[in-house]
Amino acid sequence: MREDMLKSILSDLNGSSADIEASAVISTDGLMMASLLPAGLEEERIGAMGAALLALGARTAQELSRGELEQVLLKGSQGYVLLTGAGRDAVLAVMAKPSAKLGLIFLDVRRAAENTAKIV
Repeated sequence: MREDMLKSILSDLNGSSADIEASAVISTDGLMMASLLPAGLEEERIGAMGAALLALGARTAQELSRGELEQVLLKGSQGYVLLTGAGRDAVLAVMAKPSAKLGLIFLDVRRAAENTAKIV
């Protein structure tokens, strides 16, 4: 039931912008809790990398006195990956197109992360 609720949040998020290509909720341990990923992407690998990136980002923010980590943004030639904390135990990962309007996506992701945190 929890997975269905999380998938509903992801579905709403993906539908909020044509620029969002995929999304997932990952535990801070790297386990996939729910996902809407394109074929060919391995859930286990995405989960492990997402958790590792968020942990490294949190450590970096702490070491550089930047406060508590809010999000990690990666930009590649084929688009963006945005990782946002969703409560203490989960991470919301979003893949977006290179032409994405990030301001709007940040707002939608923040709302989805808040809703996710209530469930997780």
